[in-house]
Amino acid sequence: MRTALRTAVATALLTGLAITPAITATSAFAADGPAATAESAGTLVRTETLGDGTVVKIYKLGPTSYRADSFARGGSTGSVYANGRPGAANDNGRFLVLFEDGRLLWWAGNNAYGVQLGLYRLADGTVLEVGKNPRDGRYGLQLVENGKGRGFTYTHDPVRTVWTYGKAVVVLGAGGGEFAAYVPGAAKQSAPVYVGPPTTPEGSTPPPAEIISGPTLTSICTTTEDIRSSYGTTRYVTLTNDSTQGPTAVLKDAKGRTVAKVDRAHPLDTVNGLRIERGDTLTPRFGQRTQGGDTPYRWNDFPKVPKGCKQPAPAKPTPAPTHSATPAPTTGTGTGTGTGTGTGTGTQGGQTSVVPQGGVAAGAEFGSVEQANDTALLASGAGAAVVVAGLGFGVLRRRAGTRG
Repeated sequence: MRTALRTAVATALLTGLAITPAITATSAFAADGPAATAESAGTLVRTETLGDGTVVKIYKLGPTSYRADSFARGGSTGSVYANGRPGAANDNGRFLVLFEDGRLLWWAGNNAYGVQLGLYRLADGTVLEVGKNPRDGRYGLQLVENGKGRGFTYTHDPVRTVWTYGKAVVVLGAGGGEFAAYVPGAAKQSAPVYVGPPTTPEGSTPPPAEIISGPTLTSICTTTEDIRSSYGTTRYVTLTNDSTQGPTAVLKDAKGRTVAKVDRAHPLDTVNGLRIERGDTLTPRFGQRTQGGDTPYRWNDFPKVPKGCKQPAPAKPTPAPTHSATPAPTTGTGTGTGTGTGTGTGTQGGQTSVVPQGGVAAGAEFGSVEQANDTALLASGAGAAVVVAGLGFGVLRRRAGTRG
């Protein structure tokens, strides 16, 4: 029975369908996944009660890894995992999002049915474009500002992926079967509304990133400018063109802290999708992308230096380390301590991603749990409740490891 149940759940998840097993609530998903151990069970950090009466227990599994177990009528209805980035579940139009810092967001509705490629407007006015990767068929989103797309990021999960744009939290199914959004704190909520066709043909080279400020002459032969990052509004890139030192591109977060850097001597960062070409000339260019593989870069020319500046000298290659034929034995003891904070990065399956920590990661300003105010979606008078025992959240299991 449990083997059959796990097979049914996996099949439904891969097809993006809501999970509605015809079993009692007490046995829903009880046997899914490996048996819990002291480490995998995590540490209970709090318990939340949603507007429909569902009880959710949030466990901390690691620094940026959490699990949310939901219960209705005394029985388990499933789990959602967040490991370095948000996880989401959809139970017949009820969405539960768990962030990598343990915050929880829940709403009902706001789901656009019959998703098609093109432009959509969210309740707060944000315009997003739904696209499809021509190489592997994955659906993705890009922010559109002033009629220009900021670069697609495609779903990285086989079921659904969570994005944040400002305060808006968006869930998109890997196959385009679901496209829902919620804006925490907003008085008006609605499903994404289709407003027009795609901005560019699929697979075409994206346009240059928008220049935020500059170019600025900081010395006789050094200019800088800031451009938008393909990772969204919470990131930007500072481009510096120095005729002596060569070009430098620094990816920064919203507070100006360095996330990653490439320069003439180290022109490629495959983890963060950054690249410099023509670094030994006065006309270098910078490329950025949020996907690996053969996904095209978004290219920007570095700001020009004034006329009369000399061509930069070629970068000196890093000398190879030398080793003696017979290493001398060494002895000794030592101790050391250290602390550090930063931004985790990783790649997986062609996905390139910067994984910010804490509140910056979600970009939304709300508490540990926020629920839709339009509770009429869930109940409108006696007998109108739509929550049925046994209709559990679809399980979205986040696998540990490096992220893309």
